[in-house]
Amino acid sequence: MAELTAATPGSDIPQNQTIYINNLNEKIKLDELKKSLKAVFSQFGKIVEVLAFKTLKHKGQAWVVFEDVSSATSALRQMQGFPFYDKPMRIQYAKTKSDVVAKADGTFVPREKRKKSDDRGRKKKDQHDANQAGMGLHPAYTSPYGATPPLPYMAGSKAAMPEAPAPPNNILFVQNLPHQTTPMMLQMLFCQYPGFKEVRMVEAKPGIAFVEYENEIQSTVAMQALQGFKITAENPMLITYAKK
Repeated sequence: MAELTAATPGSDIPQNQTIYINNLNEKIKLDELKKSLKAVFSQFGKIVEVLAFKTLKHKGQAWVVFEDVSSATSALRQMQGFPFYDKPMRIQYAKTKSDVVAKADGTFVPREKRKKSDDRGRKKKDQHDANQAGMGLHPAYTSPYGATPPLPYMAGSKAAMPEAPAPPNNILFVQNLPHQTTPMMLQMLFCQYPGFKEVRMVEAKPGIAFVEYENEIQSTVAMQALQGFKITAENPMLITYAKK
């Protein structure tokens, strides 16, 4: 695992679909760290894997593997210095090939075996995607008041007439969140915009949250910036003003 290190300053690192992140808060539990990194970086493209290790040598570090290089490039440029658990992230392309990361994580498979496995996996994935599409699980996101994804907790309830949207105010109502979303994940997304005060989640109704700002101008900026943000591929956030 000696190769899993940061490149020396000024070295020319080729573009890679894997980004290397350091200066991460070492007090955060590994599972929470991985989930939060996935939540923050999924806006840039499909994430294949998030890697972080318990070993002392790799504390405060992580690797995010994207499906393509362009996603990794966007993430690197836009999230450089992002305050993640109160520490600015330092991001660069991974210095080593993904094989090295896979070896360190114990998931490395020789290429000849991997190709057969990938072919099988791709067929399964294609079938899965076709099934998902057939079931309508990937609705097109149009606008805050257009065709919106179904809310998890609304399953089985009678369809209601759409209500008029609430007037602009300082509290946002966030819907269509995946059930594994935590207040900390949302706080990290919304606190990057000025005037952020707090996140409130409703334990009895997973999938929704309220986010408060100091005034309606600040809440509007955050709503426009994060409208449709995907914590997971199936869950674009739907943000409206909260009703008072």
